[in-house]
Amino acid sequence: MSHAAHEFEVARVLLVDDDPTSRLTLKTVLEASGYNVDSAASAAEAVGKLDAGQYELVLSDLQMESPQAGLKVLAHAKMMDYKPATAIVTTYQSVGPTRKSSSVLIRPEEVPALLGKIADLLGHRASRRLERELRLAGA
Repeated sequence: MSHAAHEFEVARVLLVDDDPTSRLTLKTVLEASGYNVDSAASAAEAVGKLDAGQYELVLSDLQMESPQAGLKVLAHAKMMDYKPATAIVTTYQSVGPTRKSSSVLIRPEEVPALLGKIADLLGHRASRRLERELRLAGA
């Protein structure tokens, strides 16, 4: 394996969402696009995963076990030494009067825009990391 191929690593993404359908849909879309995806169903589970491994990107739903659970996840991610990129991700649910039916979460035409935003977040993170390393090296 060449040195250049060794340099390329699949970006690790932590996806946090308490809705199993939404989580599976996003995980499938991201994995099909070549990302390595771990998922968590709660803020507590996400915090444990953030402490145990390193991620380039953390995508979290906002409302889970509490209305601010997603913000807690992102605040914890920002405290990590490895500085992942972070974003709130919201999926659409069409909920009937009984609050039981949820339908399409990501419309096919929205996938390219979602993946474009994720690529931008990862690109910004890589740039910030390079600048930080250069500063530390005294360049």
